[in-house]
Amino acid sequence: MTPELVVQLARRSFEAMLLLAAPLLIASLVIGLLVSIFQAVTSINEATLAFAPKIVAVMVAMIIFFPWMMTYMSDFTREIYSFIAIMRR
Repeated sequence: MTPELVVQLARRSFEAMLLLAAPLLIASLVIGLLVSIFQAVTSINEATLAFAPKIVAVMVAMIIFFPWMMTYMSDFTREIYSFIAIMRR
């Protein structure tokens, strides 16, 4: 196994991790921002108020993006298996 192959595998792994986590994190970030703006406008200082909408938003994002995430992960897994075939040579 060459150092270039290891670096490429690590880079692709980080890329896959970031791309797969991004839709869920963005949904959570947007809902958290909206809830915090709502809390600031209404002067509601309840710390637990943001958790339920974030959980719902992440679940909805997971339902919406799951087909894409599964396809991407399947392609990535095939790519990893092709790396294993290259490493055995």
